[in-house]
Amino acid sequence: MTTHHDDSPLVSVTDLRAALDSAHPPVLLDVRWQLGGPPGIHDYSAGHLPGAHFVSLDTDLAAPAGPPGRGGRHPLPDPEAFGAALRGFGVSADRPVVLYDGATSLAAARAWWLLRWAGHPDVRVLDGGFAAWQEAGLPVTTEVPPAGEGDFKPVPGQLPTVDADGAAVWAREGLLLDARAGERYRGETEPIDPRAGHIPGAVSAPTTENVGPDGRFLAPAELAARFRALGAGERGTAVYCGSGVTAAHQILALAVAGLPATLYPGSWSEWSGDETRPVAVTDQPG
Repeated sequence: MTTHHDDSPLVSVTDLRAALDSAHPPVLLDVRWQLGGPPGIHDYSAGHLPGAHFVSLDTDLAAPAGPPGRGGRHPLPDPEAFGAALRGFGVSADRPVVLYDGATSLAAARAWWLLRWAGHPDVRVLDGGFAAWQEAGLPVTTEVPPAGEGDFKPVPGQLPTVDADGAAVWAREGLLLDARAGERYRGETEPIDPRAGHIPGAVSAPTTENVGPDGRFLAPAELAARFRALGAGERGTAVYCGSGVTAAHQILALAVAGLPATLYPGSWSEWSGDETRPVAVTDQPG
């Protein structure tokens, strides 16, 4: 079983189990979600890690979608509402938080990024998610824990973000990664957003390549090699996706690799909804 360094944003099943049995157990949050799929609460209700609270990505981890070209499909949540939701899950400033989803950490990464952005000092993602926990033969439950009484108050802005203008600058002068599937980057298909293609100058880097077939992240050295081959360096990288969810996964993978990164929260859903923004439809940054 994989173990992770103390400064890693990931936690293994083995280490999580030990932490849950300790005198200072983490708050557990279940963030199962699928784009266009059934609500994750159904999976949670069928079985979850003991003591875990269910977090809705669409309502707890995002504000309502903005108008076309403004904010995108999953705008960052209102800090007051976000803080109230977290306190209800038992999140406190002095208690670690561990997040998990089904397997790949795609949705859990959004919660990880938001908690770090909001200033929580100790947030980790369960590598391999619920599938890894089940595979280890560890107990699951259908029991819903009582509401928590946390004290965490978000102080937004602790992780960097850029707006559409900033993303355009990153694409021209730095490295802007597009975390969506290659066929969406190339403009071959666009299942959900107003226009197909990518931000001119952005480099394709599908999030799916951050993890292995078991949903666990590749080793830090492998991730570092992947991102350096795409042009990442110490000066940092900006990332976007469809609506700021898979981009958070990319930033988590970059963090595992020891590389800093900036999120464009509006992402393609915002950019493509603004007719004044140029679009590239090619297999190159363009």
